[in-house]
Amino acid sequence: MFFPKVCEACDAVLTDNQVILCTSCRHHLPVTDFHFTDAEDVKKRVYGRVKLENASALLHFSKKGIVQQILHNLKYRGHEEIGTFFGQWLGSELATIEGYKIIDTVIPVPLYKSKLRKRGYNQVAKFGKEIASALNASYNDTVLIKTKSTKTQVFKGRLKRWNDDGAIFDISENKSLAGKHILLVDDIITTGATVEACATVLLKIDNIKLSLVTMAIAD
Repeated sequence: MFFPKVCEACDAVLTDNQVILCTSCRHHLPVTDFHFTDAEDVKKRVYGRVKLENASALLHFSKKGIVQQILHNLKYRGHEEIGTFFGQWLGSELATIEGYKIIDTVIPVPLYKSKLRKRGYNQVAKFGKEIASALNASYNDTVLIKTKSTKTQVFKGRLKRWNDDGAIFDISENKSLAGKHILLVDDIITTGATVEACATVLLKIDNIKLSLVTMAIAD
C-alpha cells in the first residue's frame, strides 16, 4: 500500500498485470534474439581462446541505457526478482532450441566469498536456477569458486581486465561433472575475459562441453 511496485527501468508504478517492467519499457528492451538467429556475436568475444558449443545473451547493454539501470537494481539494490524474471524468459526460449536441450548442468559465475557475504546473494543465482529448471538440468554453484576479490570491471579495457582476471577462479573437484555439457551463466559479457578465466579452470574437468548464456552483452 505504502510502497507500490515500480518498474525496474523507469520507476513508473506498475499496474496489477505488470511484473518487473512496465509495458513501455518491456517493449523498448534491446532484445538480441541471438539464440534464434546467430550466436557469433557472443562467441567472438572469446574467439580463439574458448570453444563454446552454444552462446547467447538476452539483451544488448549500453552505458546509461535501460539495461544498465535494470542490472544495477539487480546487482546493488537487492532486486533478485529481476534474475528470476530474465531466467524464466530466456529459459523458456532456450528450451525450444536443440543445442540447449542437452545441457546437463548450469553453473553461475561465482562471487568472491567476502563479496557474497556483504551482498547476501549472487546476482546470477536465480537467473541460473530458472534456466536450469527450464532445461531440466541440475544447478551447481559449488564446483566453480572465485579465489580472489576483484573490483567492478564492466568498463575496464580488455588488457587490464585480462590481467586482473587471469587466475582468480578454481574448481572444488573435477569428477562429478566429467563428460557433462555445462552451461555457464553470468549477468553480462564485455571483453570475454571472465568467461575465459572460468573456462580455463572448468576445462580441467575431463571431457566436458561448455556453453554460455548471459543476461546482456555490452555493445
